[in-house]
Amino acid sequence: MTKNNFWHSRNVFVSGCTGLLGSWLTDELVNKSANVVGLIRDDFHSSNFHSLNLLNKITKVDGSVEDFNLILRTINEYEIDTIFHLAAQTIVGTATKSPISTFESNIKGTWNILESARQVDTERVIIASSDKAYGIHEKLPYEETTCLKASHPYDVSKACADLIAQSYYKTYKLNVGITRCGNLYGGGDFNFSRIIPGTIKSLLNDEIPIIRSDGKYIRDYFYVKDAVNSYLMLAEKLMKHGISGEAFNFGTEKPVSVLEVVDMLIEISGKKNITKKILNEAHNEIKAQYLSCEKARRLLNWKPKYSLKDGLKETYEWYKSFYSRIIV
Repeated sequence: MTKNNFWHSRNVFVSGCTGLLGSWLTDELVNKSANVVGLIRDDFHSSNFHSLNLLNKITKVDGSVEDFNLILRTINEYEIDTIFHLAAQTIVGTATKSPISTFESNIKGTWNILESARQVDTERVIIASSDKAYGIHEKLPYEETTCLKASHPYDVSKACADLIAQSYYKTYKLNVGITRCGNLYGGGDFNFSRIIPGTIKSLLNDEIPIIRSDGKYIRDYFYVKDAVNSYLMLAEKLMKHGISGEAFNFGTEKPVSVLEVVDMLIEISGKKNITKKILNEAHNEIKAQYLSCEKARRLLNWKPKYSLKDGLKETYEWYKSFYSRIIV
């Protein structure tokens, strides 16, 4: 990927920089010569963040988004120009079991970021919401005008973060952009309860892939490299295009079922004799959910570069390479 003059020597703060999206976004910002300050709560050595050797390329701050004084001091001390707030508890099952810690991380963490940015007068803030913030609606695809009516802990935490971000623009004119992405996937996701990394790990170990649901859930699977591009583009155009305070959907607009994704991965692996095991045990998840990205196309001139098959091929090869270097 090429350098971009917009990010050259710009001071950028990334919360959640060791996560799936955070590691790829941090890597691209480093490639574009930004001065990246990364907030790290848990330092996992077997991660994409370490595979990319990013620890030696950024300024590391140890701590969590729940610590307001730490966030405020970091943004002020490093004269942060742009914030990408990605840190969150992102696993639906964990959120259901542990709602308080999820609300602390996803809601309090967001207002800590926004209030710190307001006090320091940070130039721009990009907040990661989610397509899950919409909740359940009969009309599909979801548009940005679709109301946020989440029901379960993870979904509610994202809807709250989304609304709080909007309030900081409407009340304080803080330059905020909000992303509502489809289901992210890509190399570096070690939450193996998720269908794509879980299936790939099973296939690499010659095991039967496990499907927790009935396999018929419909989602918009969104490759992490396309997500990186969407975050950067939104940040770059946020003030120039007068779209501060706006939320944007990002996805492929080509929803598929869980069964289709698993079958595609089996085909990519070349292990076509492997069968699937369907547990049909998933609860508190939305049956069908996908996005309209017309607003992003129209206002940002944005579109994804990867097809689902191409993204899955790259993802499969990432894990294959990663596990060839370590003992599984």
